[in-house]
Amino acid sequence: MIRINEIKLSLDEEESLLIDKAAKTLKINKKYIDSYTIYKKSIDARKKDDVHFTYSIDVIITLDEEQIVSKCKSNKVQLVKPYKYELPVNNRTSKFRPIVVGFGPAGMFAGLILAEAGLKPIILERGTDVDTRTRDVNKFWQKKVLNEESNVQFGEGGAGTFSDGKLTTGIKSPFIRKILEELYEAGAPEEILYSSKPHIGTDRLVIVVKNIRKKIEKLGGEVKLQCKLEKLICANSFVHGVTYSHNGELIDLETDSVIMAIGHSARDTVEMMYNMGAEIIQKPFSVGARIEHPQKLINTAQYGRFANHPKLGAADYKLACHGLHERGAYTFCMCPGGTVVAAASEKEGVIVNGMSSLARDGENANSALLVGIEPKDFPSEHPLAGIYYQREIENTAYKLAGSNYNAPAQLVGDFLKGIESKTLGSVNPTCPTGVTLTNLDDCLPQKVSATMKSAIVEMDKKLKGFNMYDAVLTAPETRSSSSVRILRDEFLQCNIRGVYPCGEGAGYAGGIVSAAVDGVKCAHAVLSDEH
Repeated sequence: MIRINEIKLSLDEEESLLIDKAAKTLKINKKYIDSYTIYKKSIDARKKDDVHFTYSIDVIITLDEEQIVSKCKSNKVQLVKPYKYELPVNNRTSKFRPIVVGFGPAGMFAGLILAEAGLKPIILERGTDVDTRTRDVNKFWQKKVLNEESNVQFGEGGAGTFSDGKLTTGIKSPFIRKILEELYEAGAPEEILYSSKPHIGTDRLVIVVKNIRKKIEKLGGEVKLQCKLEKLICANSFVHGVTYSHNGELIDLETDSVIMAIGHSARDTVEMMYNMGAEIIQKPFSVGARIEHPQKLINTAQYGRFANHPKLGAADYKLACHGLHERGAYTFCMCPGGTVVAAASEKEGVIVNGMSSLARDGENANSALLVGIEPKDFPSEHPLAGIYYQREIENTAYKLAGSNYNAPAQLVGDFLKGIESKTLGSVNPTCPTGVTLTNLDDCLPQKVSATMKSAIVEMDKKLKGFNMYDAVLTAPETRSSSSVRILRDEFLQCNIRGVYPCGEGAGYAGGIVSAAVDGVKCAHAVLSDEH
């Protein structure tokens, strides 16, 4: 197979022209091209007077591929082998079924790989099935009745289910392709296989999550919903089983392998592990707010005169800068045409996140604007001090906005001036529980708000209109990543042998794809362990 990179198509050219451009690059007649697939597609908007698409495509030809590539003498052309995921050799001899705790991206893919290997994993998920969960989330958004076990953070699919379903990642791993192919097979749009910025959308994620569960069950795995891990059963620093609760009953399960894919919000489970002697250290995390602009403003800033072209859709952005106090400020999980999400999982706490549907057709764009918090900023040296710090910010926000799950909000212009907002401007905030206008300096740490103010001014130089006076900041965003790391060794086990800390909650991932990749790695570790 031959991969051809950097094929350019204007916005008005059809993809059918790719085969002609490929033949020209290879210096052959297009009749010799047997088939082609798009490997990567991206929008190049660096020059606002020349916004276009750039493709990498894989072609199969009926001629000698090696000879054609050598004759091409182009660094845009290379021979590649088709990707095929292969399960590692199963060295496991244990009679016990492995247990996976959590059914977010890490737990789903750990469970899937173990099921494909024939190990019939048992997956414990504290929350409900995705349909019940959706009803519980809507009840919270509409009536402010919070179910602490079934919400934006907990339930089938994990926290990623109520998000943009963004599949971009900074990591490199051969498992990424396996993950994308499984998501596509489960109902994600085909574009995720080749888009440079793939996303599924929260509306499609609901379908995908259910189908992955059904596949695991078809392969002999078992997904136990509304089953919360209460403790690990350990002796002599080895795990021998777990105790979980279901409908008020405590149930013991014997096992020698537990993958802890608990997510970044299972604070009680982290405390349980700490109390049982698991080695846990502080980890940097980020705090900030969601910033909302009119999507039309972002489209114009990014695409110029091409902003309304039907092939482009809603524009996104990714910005970073260093502000005061040498702290990094950056945008994260930008949701084009999306909404701000009320994402609480604990009583008397307020947190926000962002989400988009597949169509990304909402009026507003929103993104997290975050500032890094280092362990030296934590209130103590306790390993769980970051968790307590997050909770304190969330409780303060809850009280500041009226103790009714409204989120505190402020106009960007007022935030920059340090004055309390009294009325909204042209941007209507989308947080479904409602917002209370206030001064965010009263809920965000001083160093965070100071850095955000500096960053907004700097980011406006990169994206015109970012510091729009009427843009709305809704706070706080505290759960973009875990504030702890559960230490593990080269076999991916913690100091309690047979326990595999996994994914975002354990401090080893930061998004859907990286969490899923870590799930695959931990499943491989279980397969290679000669129990």
